[in-house]
Amino acid sequence: MKEKIGAIKLELDKDLETIKTTQDIVDIKAKYIGKNGCITELTKNMKDLSPEERKEAGMLSNEIKNYATSKILGKEEEINNAILNEKLSKEAIDITLPGTEIVNGAPSILEKVIEDFEEVFMSMGYDVVDGPELEEDRYNFELLGLPKGHPARDAQDTFYVKGDELLLRSHTSPVQARVMTSKEGKEPVRIICPGKAYRRDDDDATHSHQFTQIEGLIVDKDIKLSDLKGTVTVICKKLFGEDTVTRFRPSYYQFTEPSVEMDISCFNCKGKGCNICKNSGWITIGGAGVVHYDVLKGCGYDPEKWSGFAFGFGAERCAMLKYGISDIRTFYNVDLRETSSFDRKEEN
Repeated sequence: MKEKIGAIKLELDKDLETIKTTQDIVDIKAKYIGKNGCITELTKNMKDLSPEERKEAGMLSNEIKNYATSKILGKEEEINNAILNEKLSKEAIDITLPGTEIVNGAPSILEKVIEDFEEVFMSMGYDVVDGPELEEDRYNFELLGLPKGHPARDAQDTFYVKGDELLLRSHTSPVQARVMTSKEGKEPVRIICPGKAYRRDDDDATHSHQFTQIEGLIVDKDIKLSDLKGTVTVICKKLFGEDTVTRFRPSYYQFTEPSVEMDISCFNCKGKGCNICKNSGWITIGGAGVVHYDVLKGCGYDPEKWSGFAFGFGAERCAMLKYGISDIRTFYNVDLRETSSFDRKEEN
């Protein structure tokens, strides 16, 4: 048996020198230590041997089996390492090559304008307040002087969700109504409420069924229209430049009296007349007015003791004017060829 084991050992060493692939490893395992391998065959006739011979044969067969297993596993590891190194060499990355440019979007110009508004008003002591976009008719219309059947409701072209009681808010004024009613007519109010509003409209370059309003409200003792003028002047100078001039024109809103349109001197032509201001020298940027007697009363404030003013800007309109954007749909566009230019506009 010693001679047979010696021959197997020599043959194994010879075979190990020639193998190069993982399949060769599989074949050599089957040939020597597999179920029908030649080393396994050595122990199949052990029952025919005497106890002394069986002991010696068992010892010798274990030695050759351990030897073969060790040698084969060593060769297998060598082959696997060679395969891995070859793969790594083919997949090597040249770190001196320029990187691939990743196209990014840009910060939202609309958010930038809203942040500018918030920064100025917070410095003046205003709180930034939010409210639900799915709103009750009571807050969206009734508390603002627009009872059911009022013709001004038609101008809002409202998205009703559940009967005529639940709707997508058509402006952010219901946030003001909610804040005033929560104070129960006992505390001053000084807030701005930027947010989305919704009205039935045909989308085009200057109109959208979804838009962003920035509304403000102050309720306190002895508030006058002149306070509104001063407040609007501060924000317009911040947004459009210190040389900006503001003016009020009479207007009509159901929830303010008196009501005004807010204009600024054209920042492009400085009042001389151009295509932006339609050769008038002035640009309308929003509406405002003194809070109506009935609105104060409906929200729990005594109009004989309290007064206030409210104003509203269109965030998209302000952004379009400030950054020279001609199409309102650009704000909702995900085409990076258009929005990538916002980075440069924000820096300017």
